[in-house]
Amino acid sequence: MKILVDREKCRGSGECEKICPQDAIAIVNGVAVIDAAKCDFDGICIPACPHGAISFLEEEKDAGGV
Repeated sequence: MKILVDREKCRGSGECEKICPQDAIAIVNGVAVIDAAKCDFDGICIPACPHGAISFLEEEKDAGGV
């Protein structure tokens, strides 16, 4: 699983950065950047974003494996 920031929607308001208990989000050049190494994928930042710029991306499983 990944958390993505839509750079088109992000306005750098910093609400996601303020709410992240892992300090995994920073506003860089006016856009939220998520540090995957710190992120615990709890998703608390998703509803915190007033612009709807953050979302989960489910990674597809390898269809070739059993």
